[in-house]
Amino acid sequence: MVELMCWEAIRRAHDEEMTNDPLVICMGEDIGVAGGTYKATNGLYDKYGPERVIDTPISENGYTGLGIGASFLGVRPIIEIMSVNFAWLAMDQLFNSAAKVRYMSGGQLTAPVVVRSAGGAAHQLGAQHSARMEKVFMGIAGLRVVTPSNPRQAYGMLKSAVRCNDPVFINEHELMYNMKGEVPDEEYFHPLEGSEVVREGRDVTLFGYNISVHWCVQAAATLSKQFGIEAEVVDLFALSPLDRAGIVASVRKTHRVVIAEEAEPVVGVGAEVMAIINEECFFELDAAPVRVSAVNAPVAYNHTLEKAAIPNAGDVVAAVRKMFGK
Repeated sequence: MVELMCWEAIRRAHDEEMTNDPLVICMGEDIGVAGGTYKATNGLYDKYGPERVIDTPISENGYTGLGIGASFLGVRPIIEIMSVNFAWLAMDQLFNSAAKVRYMSGGQLTAPVVVRSAGGAAHQLGAQHSARMEKVFMGIAGLRVVTPSNPRQAYGMLKSAVRCNDPVFINEHELMYNMKGEVPDEEYFHPLEGSEVVREGRDVTLFGYNISVHWCVQAAATLSKQFGIEAEVVDLFALSPLDRAGIVASVRKTHRVVIAEEAEPVVGVGAEVMAIINEECFFELDAAPVRVSAVNAPVAYNHTLEKAAIPNAGDVVAAVRKMFGK
C-alpha cells in the first residue's frame, strides 16, 4: 500500500489508463498546461501531448458533447467539468445523448465516457459554486453515478469507469482532494456498484457518501465512547444504481437508520434510501428513519451562514441521541 492524496490517486488512474489504451483521452478547462484546477491531470500534458490532454474553451456543453460523440466511435474520453455547478450547461449532452444512446440505437451504439466533476460546499465559494447535484444525476436512467470517499476509491473507480461501456459520472468533493489515504501498490479496480461497511455496529446504521461518510465515522466514535451506542457506518459509494441489498441487510441488523448527506433533503439521496427501506424492510424498524441534511436554501458566502446551513458530525450524533432518547 502507498499513501496518496485524492488528487494524486486520480492522477495515477489517469496516467495508467492512458498508458494502457491510446484511445483514452482527457478533456476539460485548464487540465493541460496548468495541470488541472485540483492537480488531477498534473504532468499529463507534457507526457501525452495536446492531442490526448485537451485544454478546452469555457464551453461545458460544447466539449462534453464533443467527448460523447467521440465515445460513439470507440474513443474513451475522461471529461473534467471543473465544478459541478457548471455541469448544468452540459446536461442536454449527458442526459439526452450519453445516457440514452444505447437504448435509442437498440444497442448499436454505446457511450463509454467518463465525466468527473467536483462539487460540495468548500469554504465560502458562494451559492453558484457550492452545489451538491448528485441527486440530479442519479435520477437519470442509463447513467452510472459513483462518488468516492477516499483515495483508494477515487483511484479504483476512475479506472473501472474508463473500462466500463456505460457513461459514468464521478461525483468528487472539493474538500477531499488533499485528503490522504492508502491506495494499493498494484493495479486496483473498484466496483461501480454496491456499498461498503466502513464500521461494524449493532444499534443504528449511519448511511453516508463521499464527505458525509467521514461525519458518520466521527459520529460513530463519539456515540460509542460517550453513550455506549455502537453505530454501523455504510458508505453508499454507488448512487446509481443504489445498493438495495446492502441497505436492507444493514437495516435488518440494526433496526434504526440515520442518513447523512451534505445536499438539501428535498428529492435527495436520503429520500431514496428511505423509500427503499419503506418498501423492503418497514417492519424491521424500531424507529422512524432520520435524515441529516443541509438547510433547503442557497449556500451563503458568509462563513457563519454557510457553516449553519451545512451539517456535520455533531448533527449526526444529535440525531442518533434523539432517536435513543439520550
